Amino acid sequence: MQFKDIEGQHVLINSLTEIIDSGRVSHAQMFLGTTASGSLALAIAYAQYLNCENRQHYGEGSLLRADSCGECPHCRKYRQLMHSDLHFIFPNTTTAKMTKEPSSDRFQEEFRDFLNAKNQVGVEDDWYAHLGIEKKQGEIRERDADSITRILSLKSYEGGYKVMIIWLAERMNLSVSNKLLKTLEEPTDNTLILLVVENKDRMLPTILSRVQQIVVPERNVGLNPEKRAAYAQMFVSWMRLLFKLNMQTLSDWVEKIAAIGREPQKCFLQYTQETLRACFLKTAAGIVIEDELQFDDEKFNAAFPAMVTPRNVEAMNQAVNDTLYAIERNANPKIAFMQLSFTFSKLIKNR
Repeated sequence: MQFKDIEGQHVLINSLTEIIDSGRVSHAQMFLGTTASGSLALAIAYAQYLNCENRQHYGEGSLLRADSCGECPHCRKYRQLMHSDLHFIFPNTTTAKMTKEPSSDRFQEEFRDFLNAKNQVGVEDDWYAHLGIEKKQGEIRERDADSITRILSLKSYEGGYKVMIIWLAERMNLSVSNKLLKTLEEPTDNTLILLVVENKDRMLPTILSRVQQIVVPERNVGLNPEKRAAYAQMFVSWMRLLFKLNMQTLSDWVEKIAAIGREPQKCFLQYTQETLRACFLKTAAGIVIEDELQFDDEKFNAAFPAMVTPRNVEAMNQAVNDTLYAIERNANPKIAFMQLSFTFSKLIKNR
């Protein structure tokens, strides 16, 4: 992955290449931002630039100040994600083929295939779908911690930096986090640990204090059209239920969303947040984001945005965040969505 292949992040990229060129490379860094924003792709491109034998520097007027060459032996191996000194740790769990003792080591081929298929910007639910486990949630576990310790204790195979990229590092359990903390305290030479994190609140403060934090700005790439249409239909039916608040009908809706699995539930909640934001912009400032206000229902499309106002938008967004957190913590989805429904019903009626 070269920097030129990552859209919309040239300001950050120029800062990253300047840091490497100046020789101020911290041994442990955290790329904080959603994978859809390009955080994982940036981490890979950053590692490739660090190891490139023939870095390219451009003159004034160019969007990027520098990039890896894409042609040296290191770059060719990075392009295929097959470099001997590039290692990945990521959430994993049992599958139909891997029925016991899952670990990142045992899913390396599948993970490379996933990254190549998604151009290195696939989100978490895409990864689980790739493994055929949409209704499960992965974890970075004890066996992964052992791999981190073992790999980072070895010398670089090809003479450059040995890079360990931990994708969705907030999925580390406490035991793994404590083992990583020891590694961060005693780094080996020419070793780079890159944590790709979406929610730093779920990271140990002691780890956060030992890494250089790089905030990756949001880049709205959105859901694919099929998923957006499905979530829009689900959202419209939900909101209409909340006005009437018929308990039997609402219970049926909650049963349906509880059955789709945790990752789709999280995507629906994220869609809900995007929709609330678009409605508020239309109501408060007259700004219309067409892609986020397409409900395929003219009556609803005309009436609903006015339901989101300065009086309730913050509380609604917080309610969605609370539900996302509950789902992440494996809470009962029926209880979580029923509570969210009651909260939304009250807030919409008291707008």
